[in-house]
This record gives sequence, structure tokens and C-alpha cells, in this order.
Amino acid sequence: MTYADFADTRLTALLRYAVLLTGDPHLAQDLVQETMVRVQLNWRRVARADSPDRYVRRMLTNQYLDWQRGSWFKRVLLRADPGEPPVAAVDHAQTAADRDQIWGWLTRLPRRQRAALVLRFYEDLPDAEIAEVLGCAVGTVRASISRALATLRAELVETS
Repeated sequence: MTYADFADTRLTALLRYAVLLTGDPHLAQDLVQETMVRVQLNWRRVARADSPDRYVRRMLTNQYLDWQRGSWFKRVLLRADPGEPPVAAVDHAQTAADRDQIWGWLTRLPRRQRAALVLRFYEDLPDAEIAEVLGCAVGTVRASISRALATLRAELVETS
């Protein structure tokens, strides 16, 4: 498999994964672009890996975990002006509000916990593969997921 073949077949999936990690499609594109540049520069090593897809996913995850937040990296959530009259609730609006609330909760999780949740519930990976991607022990993965879910449950109780 060549780098071009790999990029053609896996780029969309990597971008979806990055969007879930970052919560922002534009930052996800930047993250994937930086990762794919590194993949191309190290393609021989990536191609020799047992699973190039897993190797690149780990590279992307490490890039996300190590990303230094600069002043340009500020998440701005737009809210309606409090002085405006309320708009009648429709299913689409409630869905969007719920999605925003969940994104807000996820963004407050530590990066490693968030990555573990995304790998478990979106990528549907078993604990051993998550541990390999994150570069930690299986017990650490389980603890991270447990803590993240406990935090999300506490957030849900607070808002109820």
C-alpha cells in the first residue's frame, strides 16, 4: 500500500475521529493535516507496522494529547442574547441544545479521558487496543473511562 492509497481510504475516518476528539471540525482538519504530514514523512515505518491504520490513529491521538493550546485556540460557544424573546421549542432545537450540552461536558474532561471515551464508544475498540493507542496499561484505560463516565453522570445530575 502506498501513502496515497492509505490517505485515500482512511482520511475520512481519521477526520471523523479527530472531530470527536477536538469538538471542532476546523481544528480537526488542522490536526489531521499535521498528522498526515508526519505520516508521509515516516511512511516507510508506518507501512511496516502490523496495522498502519492503528499506527496512524495512535499518531493522531498523541498529536491531539500533546497539542499545545495557543491563544488562537479558544472555544467560543455562541448563545442567544438574554434580552431576546424566547423562540418556540422544536425538536431540532432541542436536539441541537442537547448536543451542545454534551459537547460542553466532553470538553471539560481531561484529554486522555475524552480520547478513551471516543475510542471506546465511537471507534468501538476493545480495552487492549485503546491502551495501545493511548500508550498506557489496560487498567489505566478502564480507570479513565470509569472516571470520565462518573464525571458525565455528575454533570447530568447537576443539570437535572
